[in-house]
Amino acid sequence: MNANTEAQNLSITPRLFDLDGEPAHEKILFVSDPVTSLRAIIAVHNTTRGPAFGGCRMWQYENDGQALQDALRLSHGMSLKNAMADLPYGGGKAVIIRNDRQLNRKEMFQAFGRAVQSLGGQYITGEDVGTTVDDMLAIQSVSPYASGIPRAGQFGGNPSPKTALGVYAAIGRATSLIFGATSLDGVSVAVQGLGAVGWDLCERLHAAGCKLIVADIDASRVEAATKIFGATAADVSDIVTQQVDVFAPCALGAVLDAPTIARMECKLVAGAANNQLATTDDAERLHLRGIHYLPDYVVNAGGIISCVREYEGGVDDASVDQEVVRIADRTASLIEEARSLARSIASVAYEQALRKIGWTV
Repeated sequence: MNANTEAQNLSITPRLFDLDGEPAHEKILFVSDPVTSLRAIIAVHNTTRGPAFGGCRMWQYENDGQALQDALRLSHGMSLKNAMADLPYGGGKAVIIRNDRQLNRKEMFQAFGRAVQSLGGQYITGEDVGTTVDDMLAIQSVSPYASGIPRAGQFGGNPSPKTALGVYAAIGRATSLIFGATSLDGVSVAVQGLGAVGWDLCERLHAAGCKLIVADIDASRVEAATKIFGATAADVSDIVTQQVDVFAPCALGAVLDAPTIARMECKLVAGAANNQLATTDDAERLHLRGIHYLPDYVVNAGGIISCVREYEGGVDDASVDQEVVRIADRTASLIEEARSLARSIASVAYEQALRKIGWTV
């Protein structure tokens, strides 16, 4: 390899420690277990507020660089999310690179749990896309640093309903402040993704009288939503640009980029998906188009609130719900401050998060 070729290869290598323009991650652990074919990345972004707390995602990535970028973006988002939810934890996230050789799922997650244990409590994991309660139980069998688990006689388990509750509360308050809506009855919402959170959100929105348009890669889920909620089906490629009051992204991230934003016809974006923006500049693009974007790390914090309170113990379902619905108050405060400063909601939220973490604004 000559010097020029080496330089070219370096130029396309993904950033290993940070996201462009953001503080570097504190620790990144690459995990490989030949027995179970586990390949995982644990990214500890920041522990200023406390141990890094964030879920474990299992996904089939196109390449290792894509998996690393996902881990970096997700863990960075968890620092912001935990700070804005006033939780005494920093941000971290793990991704497991799914492959066809992973035949014994329980043993693989136990291997992952041993990697979590090796960090000595610097990172606490939980459920995310592609992982389940049973996976968390497998981790817990080898490490106490796991959440999203049913606890006998106590609060705990799948956090998806709490994520949906927080998003629902945020949408309700935002439509009141932005549209002057007295209720959600008649508000049109396009929901992208009908997984655990998206489906639960649809149930809540339907009960409140919303007109739903839905899309998912699983056609059976879409068909069920049309029957149960009276929803209108949309193609996955068209759901983002529906003419609706609210667009609720509840699938994977990076769905809002410059070309898409130019074609959007909603008034408000509020959903459960992490990292909805392709780049940080996309928040301002939405703002300039008059589309109110509620940062995902503010409105989808119900799941991490649930996991944290379960992990700490001593709470019940009702008290966790009360804490989750306060996301609506946080949303209102951000909308009002952004309005008073004639700035985007996203920029105001980001500066608040930085102050809570202790970074310079």
